[in-house]
Amino acid sequence: MPAERTVFQSMSQKHVVSLAPNASIWDAACAMTAANCGSVLVMEPPDKLLGIVTERDLMTRVLAKARNPETTRVSEVMTPNPQCVAPETRVSDAVVIMIERGFRHLPIVGPGAKVMGVFSVRDALPREIGNAMSLAEFNEQVNDALG
Repeated sequence: MPAERTVFQSMSQKHVVSLAPNASIWDAACAMTAANCGSVLVMEPPDKLLGIVTERDLMTRVLAKARNPETTRVSEVMTPNPQCVAPETRVSDAVVIMIERGFRHLPIVGPGAKVMGVFSVRDALPREIGNAMSLAEFNEQVNDALG
């Protein structure tokens, strides 16, 4: 069996899709559509990660609340200080974090707090998701036994 891929190796988007905090939700939707991705990072220039806005955020925090996408700022609906992973994180370990915390996107941050992209659950292969499910189940059993 080949060595498991890292989140950086498996990333389908090799460039960082980001916006400044004062960008509108409209800008975020356009950026995600243009890049064909499900999230945009909210960054303070030059490279400080403030938060993340996902497709789900657009649905639940904007559309479902009837907020105007042209006047609502990404900083108002982003998830601030998102959980991040290192580029060398194994895909199954990243997917375990996603399963346990209910995320679909994890920013990848390398040495010197350099943002390298976003790992999406869509980037994982079925085998890696299977490994993660087994790991998550194991973690749950251990927690129940210790609980």
